[in-house]
Amino acid sequence: MPFTSLSAGLRGLRGPPLVAAITSICSAGFLLFGYDQGVMSGVVISPSWLDAMGNPSDLEIGTITALYDVGAVAGAILAAFTGEPLGRKRTLLFGALLVAAGGLAMGLAAARGEFMAARVVVGVGIGLTTSVTPVYQSEISAHAQRGWQVCCQLTTMLVGLLMAYCINYWFYFHPGEAQWRVPLVLQCIFAAYILVVAPFLPDTPRWLIRHSDAPGRGLAVLARLRGKTETDREVQKEVIEIIGALKAESKAQGSWGDLFRSNGVSADKRFYLALGIQFMQQASGINIITYFAPLLFQNALGMTQQDALFLGCFTQLWYVLASFVTWYTIDRVGRRKLFITMALGMGVVLIGEAVATASGTRTGAIAAVVFLFLFEACFTWGWMACVWIYPPEILPLKIRAKGSALAAAADFVGNWVVVEVTPVGIAKMGWRFYLIWAAFNLINAVIVWLFYPETGGLKLESVDDVFTKEIVGDSVDTNVLHRLQWSRVRIAAEAVRQSNTAAAVRGEEQGLLDETSNSESE
Repeated sequence: MPFTSLSAGLRGLRGPPLVAAITSICSAGFLLFGYDQGVMSGVVISPSWLDAMGNPSDLEIGTITALYDVGAVAGAILAAFTGEPLGRKRTLLFGALLVAAGGLAMGLAAARGEFMAARVVVGVGIGLTTSVTPVYQSEISAHAQRGWQVCCQLTTMLVGLLMAYCINYWFYFHPGEAQWRVPLVLQCIFAAYILVVAPFLPDTPRWLIRHSDAPGRGLAVLARLRGKTETDREVQKEVIEIIGALKAESKAQGSWGDLFRSNGVSADKRFYLALGIQFMQQASGINIITYFAPLLFQNALGMTQQDALFLGCFTQLWYVLASFVTWYTIDRVGRRKLFITMALGMGVVLIGEAVATASGTRTGAIAAVVFLFLFEACFTWGWMACVWIYPPEILPLKIRAKGSALAAAADFVGNWVVVEVTPVGIAKMGWRFYLIWAAFNLINAVIVWLFYPETGGLKLESVDDVFTKEIVGDSVDTNVLHRLQWSRVRIAAEAVRQSNTAAAVRGEEQGLLDETSNSESE
């Protein structure tokens, strides 16, 4: 009876409650992502785990940790195959099932080989979920709310990180196998939430319109998401725009080859942008902090294991709190400005981190911790949610699932490289290691300024217009610096200005209508 009530309740949702329910399962997918990243920070310094794994070296610890990313790359590539035929929802369910199975196997592992195999399985599941959830979310959200709703997912990811650090700290006081086995198994609870709730929620209207034998299913789901009737003018208009985008991309069949062909909408260049932005996220060096903060506090700052874990909890709490700022800025400031300013900020902060660590003094150690907190703030404000929403926004509909999945794979490849080299880099290079990542951040800022168009404030179907519009006559920019940029950057900026102006006009008109209605009722 309770299960029947749950089914009926979820299937009857409309409007914001339905969007919130889908956002919750997408966020749970990212919570798993964050939890599994954070939980290893306590596992790798647990004496019981080290003994069970045969006391691996720093390089071997890096490899065991990085196997997760190998699996995640495979999972992201697998999502490129499943995202279209299975749909967004069923791909998410498949990923959650693998995470649950792999998490349980890691917690029960008796030897290094078993643990490593289970770590790969969890990685595959995470690759599937993180590849499909941004697409799922972006395709069900209204364009004005798309940014902050994806921010919900990334904030939840940070909550997962925080939970992992706090759980690690709690179990620090319980030496023995439970110190690492229980934290690893707990992630199965979050996977179970997806497995229970998702089956009763719809797939995206865009996927249904393209794939369903009954075209009206997509219209019906869109009406439910917007909380309106199927005959509503705005709902009908949005469906027409989706169908129009499919026709504009008619040269493409959504095949693998279409990722590398223009097909009249610069699909290939947009795919390269998606790959690039996610790889550059890892080039920022964020996972030096995410995976190895306690290890960093112990080796570089001379803290005890207990103090390192405790401070690690506070870094993640700050991470979560800072992420709420992005809920406000992502749709108001835009993706592009946040990318550029925060990349510059991270570069400066990492230079400060290097100087503070190199000093070898207590004051320098305190400053180094402060710089870690500043780095996390800059990252979450510019290079967390913005990076995960950009590929679904920039890619055409027919290659969105494949392109977003491969972009996520690029992220995980970068993640794997960082996790693999960090233990050795910190041990061998010390403070100089941070300067490498500072340089990468400055390069990232320049690349984004040159090549990355703004997508915030535009409907998904309107992004195609940015890549089909021709530049003629006096529309050519005479500014020398602007001429260094790709022309689509300037076209997108103008499209966003026009969209914002139109939204403001609609708001004023609605305000006048409301005032008139109120006057008449009085």
